[in-house]
Amino acid sequence: MSRPPMFQRATVTRVIKETADARTFVLAPHEGPITYRAGQYCTFRVEVDGQTLYRSYSMSSSPDADDELCTTVKRVPGGKVSNWLLDNIADGDTLDMTRAFGTFCLKESDRPVIGYSGGSGITPILSLAKSALTATDRDVYLLCADRDPDAAIFTAALDELLTRYPDRLTVQRSFDIENGFLTAEAVAKFLGDLSDADHYICGPEPFMDLVEDTVTGRGTVFVERFGGAAQLPEGAETETATATAADTGEEVSGTITIKLKRKKVTVSREAGETILEAARRGGLTPPFSCEAGNCATCMAHLDEGTATMRVNDALEDDEIEDGYTLTCQAVPDCATTVVTYED
Repeated sequence: MSRPPMFQRATVTRVIKETADARTFVLAPHEGPITYRAGQYCTFRVEVDGQTLYRSYSMSSSPDADDELCTTVKRVPGGKVSNWLLDNIADGDTLDMTRAFGTFCLKESDRPVIGYSGGSGITPILSLAKSALTATDRDVYLLCADRDPDAAIFTAALDELLTRYPDRLTVQRSFDIENGFLTAEAVAKFLGDLSDADHYICGPEPFMDLVEDTVTGRGTVFVERFGGAAQLPEGAETETATATAADTGEEVSGTITIKLKRKKVTVSREAGETILEAARRGGLTPPFSCEAGNCATCMAHLDEGTATMRVNDALEDDEIEDGYTLTCQAVPDCATTVVTYED
């Protein structure tokens, strides 16, 4: 199945200083504007100290409100890619990026949109808020937690939205230096009588856990998580991408052939092993990032065979039907599997 390359070049037309440790990169993809939804992200490929690294960053722009494509990156301790981007990328430089992925998107509804952000988690929340305000008549409420006022990203952008939509947008800031870390009581107070809304949560893991526990039962909850490899929940439904060969019914025996650039290896199939794990066992170094089924960096095409994904929060239904799979989540379930990583 022929498709556009996974990565394309994009010129950084401007770098905007948001805070002392956060920058917005305005991007102009060389193949023309990309299609994306508010809340989605792109994966970027960079070379740092001779090593190819992949990281996913959410769009801070909105396809409904902005003419330019923007992503915002914050410096983090030990962040190889985020820190490298802030230290090295300037106006006119180019980056490798994928198309947009992700399911943390604005869902069709007439209920209020409530966004909760911790630190740089404001990035997709801002995108969602701008689309909700621009393209719908829904009310939007934002609870933004930051270390202190100087660390708060998009203060000016939110002030502008408040001026434009004074009757539909509410923004509450919570600063650790003043109030301590956000508490369940503070979240409940912010919600007040709102009991049927769409809740969008993004930030550090403890922040997201606290907010999710507090708002559960008061509407529909959507959480943007990037983390370690996800395990298949007991009884959970899975999605299978099917290629040219039918399932033989064999449980463990068989082979997996992986094609990566000019290399090709064939290894035996091991019970419960993902395609990505098999490729690494065969001595290959395929692309991957989150290993949680979120970022699509590890996407490859099933040329032959079937594989069941434990988690898929990145690929669309038509891509699965075309034979694409997330190799970090895909476990082969037939005797012969052939996979090609596309550049």
